[in-house]
Amino acid sequence: MSQNKPFRFGNFDLYAIETGRFLLDGGAMFGVVPKTLWSRQIPADDKNRIKMAMRSLLIKSQPTGKTYLIDTGSGDKFDEKMSKIYGLDYNHSTLLGSLDNAGIQPEEITDIIFSHLHFDHCGGTTTYNEDGELVEVFPNAIYHVNKRHWETATNPNAREKASFFDENLDPIKRSGRLNLIDDHHIFEPGLSVLPVNGHTIGQQLPVIKQEDKTIVFAADLFPAAAHIPLPWIMGYDMEPKVTLAEKKIILEKAVDENWFFFMEHDASNEVVTIKETNGKYSMDRSITLHTIS
Repeated sequence: MSQNKPFRFGNFDLYAIETGRFLLDGGAMFGVVPKTLWSRQIPADDKNRIKMAMRSLLIKSQPTGKTYLIDTGSGDKFDEKMSKIYGLDYNHSTLLGSLDNAGIQPEEITDIIFSHLHFDHCGGTTTYNEDGELVEVFPNAIYHVNKRHWETATNPNAREKASFFDENLDPIKRSGRLNLIDDHHIFEPGLSVLPVNGHTIGQQLPVIKQEDKTIVFAADLFPAAAHIPLPWIMGYDMEPKVTLAEKKIILEKAVDENWFFFMEHDASNEVVTIKETNGKYSMDRSITLHTIS
């Protein structure tokens, strides 16, 4: 495997960190959109599951010396039954393998920014050691979680409860390094978060700016490029009408200001731009971090 070299973006060095692939039910991923439409974009397997990425973003700040990691994938704590259900594929990539390929050791991560705490976004934060004990993977990292989302994750409603795993959340809570942040938190000049609440209360999308360019970590606002059209909304979203309103506002701004979206779950597209035609939004370009210009 060739070394993962950084992409310089203003004062930041950026790395795409692949943490594995998994499968999710296509019907759930596209809600009310008929399979005859969504399957043209992402084909399903014989169990109606579609291939999804778990792609994190590593940010090294030149001014502060901090090393940020956005989300950590699902981790390796699944038993055989759950691994089969979700079709977990770590032959493709692993979190620690991709970090090592970027020349980064877990101890060097100073800050982890969670978009939210569903299992496929935070599971890589912990693992089981040889004695079967639950341990942290990033012993020096501060864990940044939106305040409202932490309340949601630790007191979930019955519908969302299955997405939050105690073995992911408890070590974060006990670490002494949990930092609950407000909406629109600014970590340093050029790095902030944008709150969205349709998928889950307090989801936050990291935003990286340099001069006239903006990269937005799409998280679960747009899991894949196929979710860019306004009505293409996941069945997993807690408040789909809120998602619809948030997408309209963000897509308008993205087109006006030519934003780049870093795609966490799209197995085929790492970075996309948006176009608008007669009021309808879709992917314009599919590129990589290194081809942003």
